[in-house]
Amino acid sequence: MSPDRPAMIEVRGVTKRFGDFTAVDDVSLSVRAGEFLTLLGPSGCGKTTLLRLLAGFEFPDTGSILLDGADVTCQPPYRRNVNQVFQSYALFPHLTVRENVRFGLRMQKVPAAEAEARIRDALGMVSLGEVAARRPDQLSGGQRQRVALARAIVCRPKVLLLDEPLSALDAKLRHTMQLELKHLQRRLGITFVFVTHDQEEALTMSDRIAVINRGRIEQLGTATEIYHRPRTPFAADFIGQANLLSGAVVARHGLTARVRLDGGLELTVSALELPVDATKALVSIRPEKIHISRSRPQTENVFEARIEEEIFQGATDQLRLVTDQGTRLQALVANESAMNEAFHEGDRIFCGLHFDDLVIVHAE
Repeated sequence: MSPDRPAMIEVRGVTKRFGDFTAVDDVSLSVRAGEFLTLLGPSGCGKTTLLRLLAGFEFPDTGSILLDGADVTCQPPYRRNVNQVFQSYALFPHLTVRENVRFGLRMQKVPAAEAEARIRDALGMVSLGEVAARRPDQLSGGQRQRVALARAIVCRPKVLLLDEPLSALDAKLRHTMQLELKHLQRRLGITFVFVTHDQEEALTMSDRIAVINRGRIEQLGTATEIYHRPRTPFAADFIGQANLLSGAVVARHGLTARVRLDGGLELTVSALELPVDATKALVSIRPEKIHISRSRPQTENVFEARIEEEIFQGATDQLRLVTDQGTRLQALVANESAMNEAFHEGDRIFCGLHFDDLVIVHAE
């Protein structure tokens, strides 16, 4: 996604309250034309409320919302060129697939010939042409989800809003639909705003991710940026797995610093994101970044540990480690072959960490 594309959506200082509860708290956000943006966070964080504000089902208490340069802050849904796909799909049970898809075009009073061509194209895009005469109760969950998508895209909105549309599908179908939805969005070129609490879903599909917590955006960036360089403890802990370890800054050497963890283990970290006057730091370490070996590795941070627990996870093993200083960590190692030498509970091992893989997520 090119950063030079114009903004399709601009959210400027938006706040939404329900009584004493602040669901969206002074959020500002720009979504580029043709971008796939995911709002990611736990239940109750405000992501669905933000989506409803974009749709026009809710209005902000303060702030403004612009769509393709026009202020739509106080406009109702039918005055905004957006469509929404709901978690429940919201299909009409008494109508066929074709009739469900036609519904929005009737509301727009699209001429019959043009409507037929657009319905045919939309059903073709979601591979539903052969079931156009069936009713929703004659379809699988994945097919019903495709009908909801076809009904939304046939109206050619500038923005498509999707509120956890894959949550009712089983795990295998959900993964398949993630890829299909991503490919569909690229073919259409429509701006997608997608809501989910599923981190894997967000990482798989998104151009950018907005990590939301307590009504605020904790971090906005690409999947790679948020995963490898989280900026807050919440972002580090919510996306993937992370070891979050606190310690004292005991020395600085140019672009690096030494941090003594609470258990006594000392590690070299990058000092680029560490304030010059910081005396304490919270460090995030991804489990797969801990390199496990029988012999001492040649890297910046090396320490010995014992494997307290080994958890088989198919392609990987999760290892729970305790260092000689008492620091506890989780590591992930690949199971490349059943014939490879494995690590087991009770084994003593060496651990190595590159200083770039230790990310400062909080300092004071």
